[in-house]
Amino acid sequence: MINIFNQKELLVTMKMERQSQVRDILAQNNIDYIVRTRNLEATPVIGSRRAQTGSFGINQDYTYEYKIYVHKKDFERASYLIRSFTSVTALSH
Repeated sequence: MINIFNQKELLVTMKMERQSQVRDILAQNNIDYIVRTRNLEATPVIGSRRAQTGSFGINQDYTYEYKIYVHKKDFERASYLIRSFTSVTALSH
């Protein structure tokens, strides 16, 4: 079980596809993970900027931030798997 005391941040990305790829790799290798998603357009005190100004000119690809955490004991293995997958896909394109 992953909790605040034994977790380590594996990845921060703003791309939904990337966080999905990483989650797939972790699941295929039986590595537990937690994903925390944050809407960067929302501010808790005054509401969202979008409600005040609309979404014109805002790149929706950068609206959400995804942070993926794994257990500290799995961090090295997870990092290796993610780096391996990234280098393989970069070579194939």
